[in-house]
Amino acid sequence: MDLEEAFQVVGEFGSYQKRAVAVLVLTQVYMACQSMLIVLVGYTPEYRIQQQDGTSLSQQELLQHVTFTEDIDSIATEWFLIKQQAYKVSLAGSLFFAGRPVYLTGLFFEVVFGYVSALAPSYEVFAVSRLLVGLMNGGIGLVCFVLTQEYVGKSYWAMTGTLTSMTFAIGIALFGALGYFIQPWRSLAMAANSSVKTSERQLTVLNYMAVRNGNATSNLMLQQVGFAKARNQSKRGTGVLQLVIHPVLRLRTMVLMYVWYACSLVYYGLTLGASESSGNRYVNVAMYGLVELPAYPLCIYFINKHWAGRRKSMASFLGLAGTACLCTMFVPESTGNLLSVTSLALVGKLMVSAAFNIAYVYTSELYPTVIRNAGLGVCSMSCRVGGILAPFVPSMRALHTSMPFTVFCLSGLSAGCLGLLLPETLNAPAAETLEELGSPTRSRVLESKEKFNHRF
Repeated sequence: MDLEEAFQVVGEFGSYQKRAVAVLVLTQVYMACQSMLIVLVGYTPEYRIQQQDGTSLSQQELLQHVTFTEDIDSIATEWFLIKQQAYKVSLAGSLFFAGRPVYLTGLFFEVVFGYVSALAPSYEVFAVSRLLVGLMNGGIGLVCFVLTQEYVGKSYWAMTGTLTSMTFAIGIALFGALGYFIQPWRSLAMAANSSVKTSERQLTVLNYMAVRNGNATSNLMLQQVGFAKARNQSKRGTGVLQLVIHPVLRLRTMVLMYVWYACSLVYYGLTLGASESSGNRYVNVAMYGLVELPAYPLCIYFINKHWAGRRKSMASFLGLAGTACLCTMFVPESTGNLLSVTSLALVGKLMVSAAFNIAYVYTSELYPTVIRNAGLGVCSMSCRVGGILAPFVPSMRALHTSMPFTVFCLSGLSAGCLGLLLPETLNAPAAETLEELGSPTRSRVLESKEKFNHRF
């Protein structure tokens, strides 16, 4: 039997899978706290510089003449990251996303480096520790998602993937509350850090699932899907190389990489800009987390409708996110609460959250089993590039107040349009081998030129 038939025997979502998925999704709370740490510990309050007119001060002299207007404890106030040093706050946030690693090992070292962040004696140590936490965090996030998909049957992929994203959003909201009650930035960093395949191997795992689910079987055998074909594929190249040389996968990967990049840039850019929005920054951070929650029921509803599906839903949500960011340019900052820059930014965050969640589920369905991990890994790397750039986008307000939202608008709209080039995967069987991508029974938008010319 193939893998999908095996899950029908052992149980697609039994008691064992429920416990395993629960552990994996709860890890997202810890990861969300680490991702959002720089928003609060890097907050820079207003300040005054007392100096005589026409007198230029050195960096050391400047520190003696700075007075902050708020009694705030952050890395900006402790190490005076202002004026020419202000970029270091965004840099620390960017270094976190520069990182990309096995689940338990990564989690252990992420906790270790998280405590280094909280105890850092200087900015340089803090920045390096954020890079190292990001190295672990990025790998854990991808592994968590892949495991929540591989532990269950295909019919539950959308649900488990959505649960992962939803728990991350809850983690952001909890971090906003945590920041309100724990004011010194070192204590906040400490608290955030404390919330925390071969066929033979597949058979072992599946049999163990069967026993734990009460569906024990002694004759479970997986068929070698396309074994001869797989050997031919190995001669042509496997893994990441196939994403480059295979005509269908090459175009598909290029589109997905840009979609993931845009989702990450807009998602984290809007979230990291929460502290710069008008109003209480702790409430803003919590709201930017809570506003995501309605996105996930919307995802589940739309991606399972034949008239919407994965492709149209993802493209539409990206387009709506870009449109919401566009509308912020026409709303004055002093407008009321119902229609304001903050409320439109929250709408944009809701929409891009939905698109990002669909991108995770959709990508895992677009790649055949033999290449799925490589495809997700490449897309995740592109996602990290968006995350690296995201902390710097809100600071583009210095050029023009609408500049950050212009970047978010163009990214969302362009990614939505490109997403329409991808094929629909709703109700389509998951491909096992690369040859199945060219199967005539599968409707694919991004196909090789030969098939395109033959069809028309």
